[in-house]
Amino acid sequence: MQPRPTLPRFRDLLRHPVGEEARRLLAENWASLSTSMQVPQQMFGRQGNGCGATIGAMPRCDFACRGCYLNADANRVPAEPVEAIKAQIRRLRPMLGHAGNLQLTDGEVTLRPVEELIELLRYAQSLDLIPMVMTHGDSFRRRPGLLERLMVEGGLVEVSIHVDTTQRGRQGERWRAARTEGDLNDLREELATMIRDARRTTGLPLRAATTMTVTRDNITGVADVVQWVARHSDAFRLISFQPIAQVGRTEDGYGGGVDVDALWDEVASGLGIIGGAARMRELGVWFGHESCNRMVNGVVVQRSGGPARFYALRDTTDSMDVRVVDGFFRRFGGISFRLDDKRARRMRAAAVMLAAPGFVLRSLPPYAAHWLRRVGEGRALRGIWRIATGTTATPIVLVSHHFMNRDELETPHGQERLAHCVFHVSVDGELMSMCEVNALGVREQYYASLALRSNVDAPGGHGQSHAGGD
Repeated sequence: MQPRPTLPRFRDLLRHPVGEEARRLLAENWASLSTSMQVPQQMFGRQGNGCGATIGAMPRCDFACRGCYLNADANRVPAEPVEAIKAQIRRLRPMLGHAGNLQLTDGEVTLRPVEELIELLRYAQSLDLIPMVMTHGDSFRRRPGLLERLMVEGGLVEVSIHVDTTQRGRQGERWRAARTEGDLNDLREELATMIRDARRTTGLPLRAATTMTVTRDNITGVADVVQWVARHSDAFRLISFQPIAQVGRTEDGYGGGVDVDALWDEVASGLGIIGGAARMRELGVWFGHESCNRMVNGVVVQRSGGPARFYALRDTTDSMDVRVVDGFFRRFGGISFRLDDKRARRMRAAAVMLAAPGFVLRSLPPYAAHWLRRVGEGRALRGIWRIATGTTATPIVLVSHHFMNRDELETPHGQERLAHCVFHVSVDGELMSMCEVNALGVREQYYASLALRSNVDAPGGHGQSHAGGD
């Protein structure tokens, strides 16, 4: 947990609900975009500053999935020492900023000794980053109490669990025999229950996401998964769809072939939205290049026993949405409550009112009425009644991440995407796009170097391994 803010910190928070570092990074990142990317749908440089990931934290996995971005030698490569991963985190910190998103990944990181994983979590938090553990989730199933220990001792507040039919190696014959994404929904239910139980038993927050590799074989299951996540958005508040690229040890011919519009057509179908991908584009935003990262933020409204209904946060065809949401980002882009305790959250919310009372008073009441009419299907009073009689409203984010293979990356369009990359890895002290790491042999070269350094460090070797990063 973050330490309680001091009185001077509270005074600064009241004066500046968005920190100076966040404002500076947003301005720099916005300026780095080409003019064609500087549009209202662009969130990079308006609300966020990108994402970072570790490499070598645990370059091995106990699954053998059909699509995998590790290389063929990964399971024979030793993990980087803790201090080397810390150096990577330090290198990423200036790019990510306060409350920046850090993925602890590269293989199945829960296979690393738990004490070391806890140390990495705590170190990232000491730099005011928010580390997310990326996992297939089976370690938590096989080792009861592991998730809770990471929460209590490691301060873990974000986890992402990957579930889909491309995976091979999950515990349980039923899941190994699954042929459709719907066949895995009971497994997703088990994991959702695990998340709810961990929150309840520890009394601590845990924000959970789930990810799905999308192929030509399972794209028709996307709608079913979206429906499931909408019904269970209290557990999983983000789902990321990742069309498979032909990189790493992905089966030959398995990557590619998933059209972005076909994917979002399925997402729209799962949400019951008419208009398919074109309508989802009206509801969505970008993060970096539109061809790389698309997302739709919204709320799922659900009555007990009734269907889950999705409402987007920002609809480009709705003038009220555009005026209020864009107006908020112009004034408070970069604001984050994720590292705040309850008292700090209240103070930051009050600071928003103090900083722009006219905007808040002019916008909040009509916007609230706008949402009540949505919940009440056109009538605000009916919306109030539904909320008062048990209707729940939970936030949800739907995302697609599109990684490139070598051929795509080397095209002019691929180079344009690369120039607008928002997802970076620190490789020997240099920040590189994840697509470069995946597609250009960087990971293979890094693993070879890591194996060599480990061999040199072994008994009878001839030197000491460097800590990497810095």
